[in-house]
Amino acid sequence: MDANEILEYCLAKKGVTESFPFDNETLVMKVGTKMFLLMALEKQPLDINVKTDPEWSAELREQHPQITGAFHMNKTHWNSVMVDGLKRDLVFKLIDQSYELVFNSLTKKAKEDILSN
Repeated sequence: MDANEILEYCLAKKGVTESFPFDNETLVMKVGTKMFLLMALEKQPLDINVKTDPEWSAELREQHPQITGAFHMNKTHWNSVMVDGLKRDLVFKLIDQSYELVFNSLTKKAKEDILSN
């Protein structure tokens, strides 16, 4: 799994935009105005940060050494995921949950705007 595949997967979701607000190598994916995925494009192996349910985060970290608390983020809610060695379905499930958690935190109007486009 590579950065382009993750980028395409994210951009296929409603209301998603990409930007580089921090530097020229950290790609940030947002739904509405809120981040749901960060990806260090120059870092190898490929690493992404995603938001997950806190209970699932603890379980994931116990089961997968490639998943840890995200650096510079709230480690209760955000995980750093080294993509290599993880099943593609799990990576997509992590991205899906991150998107859903962030989308559900948007205002009613923001959600309606995204869904109507």
